[in-house]
Amino acid sequence: MNSIKTTKMSNFRWVICALLFLATTVNYMDRQVLSLTWKDFISPEFHWTDDDYGTITAIFSIFYAIANLFAGKFIDWMGTKKGYLIAIFVWSLGAVLHAFSGIMACGVLTGNWLVGFDTAKELIAGYIENGTVSPGVENCISLFGNVVPTAMLAVSTISVYFFLAFRLILAVGEAGNFPAAIKVTAEFFPKKDRAFSTSIFNSGASVGALAAPATIPLLARACGWELAFIIIGVLGFVWMGLWIALYEHPHKSKYVNRAELNYIYQDEHVACEEKVEEEEKTISFLKCFTFRQTWSFIVGKLFTDGVWWFFLFWAPAYFSDQYGYTSDSAMGVMLIFTLYAIVTVLSIGGGYLPTYFVDKKGMNPYIGRMRAMFIFACFPVLGLLAQPLGQYSAWWPAIIIGLLGAGHQAWSANLYSTIGDMFPKSTIATITGIGTMAGGLGSFAINKGAGAFFTWAGCQGSTFHFMGFDGKPAAYMIVFSICSVAYLLGWFIMKALVPKYKPVM
Repeated sequence: MNSIKTTKMSNFRWVICALLFLATTVNYMDRQVLSLTWKDFISPEFHWTDDDYGTITAIFSIFYAIANLFAGKFIDWMGTKKGYLIAIFVWSLGAVLHAFSGIMACGVLTGNWLVGFDTAKELIAGYIENGTVSPGVENCISLFGNVVPTAMLAVSTISVYFFLAFRLILAVGEAGNFPAAIKVTAEFFPKKDRAFSTSIFNSGASVGALAAPATIPLLARACGWELAFIIIGVLGFVWMGLWIALYEHPHKSKYVNRAELNYIYQDEHVACEEKVEEEEKTISFLKCFTFRQTWSFIVGKLFTDGVWWFFLFWAPAYFSDQYGYTSDSAMGVMLIFTLYAIVTVLSIGGGYLPTYFVDKKGMNPYIGRMRAMFIFACFPVLGLLAQPLGQYSAWWPAIIIGLLGAGHQAWSANLYSTIGDMFPKSTIATITGIGTMAGGLGSFAINKGAGAFFTWAGCQGSTFHFMGFDGKPAAYMIVFSICSVAYLLGWFIMKALVPKYKPVM
């Protein structure tokens, strides 16, 4: 027990929340570098198609899903301090390694490994220029609608493989972020405050996505896309120093006094003097799948995470494809910035709504949370209007997708908090990892499906129709429609699985 004895409550839990916010911000900036550079910087160099990019995002999602299945258990076993450090080290390393994909591809194709970024670009361009048309080019014509030289196909394929390899390292590290952050939130906040604190650190996702378009395309234009990966990736190593210096479990922290400890542990109804350091016995991994509460969380993540990731990965390409605003153009930056500004401002307030229901309406935390989640599940329905109104101005999709994203982030903060409502602290990271794995599967399906669908629809042109749209715009309308109804469907299934508050003992 720490030795600070004052009557005024310390508030160090909010410093920890700020660290979680910073980690999540860095997490999403690292994830966003590719989506903001591939269409206008990387694709011209390596000649990627939408399907190539869809493959990269989909494989990242599936590997992220698999890693999450074990990341939560790893965090519960290793502890939040060491586990979080290892996670952010791995994902920051993976982020930086992306920058060397061009050099690696150049080495494989030309035998020149010890070259700089600019030299690698020149050698790859020369390799493509001297290439010949493949005898089996008919397969390329039927899929992409144009003749593809063998050398160009080799460059795109090999570069995709290297990006996939480094994307997998990123996925393994990033899988540890949310299990660790949710476990830390349960350690430092009582149940009634967890959705609000989660919404604050979870807003790092939208802040990261907000900062990314204002910085990454400009970095890529000024310094090259490679340095954009390196500069953003290094931020994670800076965060590691802050975590080492500041984090300890609340009952060991010199910054947390007795009054704050009593506030943190109010749900346990145990005085701080009687609080023991020994952790509760954890629930076995396989037994977790026997509870309806686990499946409720799985459904909530499976149906909705892919929607957020779709807009995160595809929004810059959408504005480039549909309106001609590249990611480094002034209008392109403003559209993406506005989109995520709406997400950031509105989503934080969403975490406070359950607290209002608990404090003002007398509901238990789970019932208040589910009511709030129903409200947030209605926001994405606006997505049905994005494409129709987009015919008048690109600002309409930016605003509507921003509102959809705000609904998602508020939904996500409360969804994560349902774990703390129903499971013991010793199992929170494990359940978080299982659910996030399901979210990754949903993201794999929508990103791989969207990439292949957009490429196919673009080739079909005016022969493919849907609700007054032709070609690729019709494909966007279909995907937007699926995203718009996913949350309500997920909410009703969750409610059927766990109709009332029932904690797992």
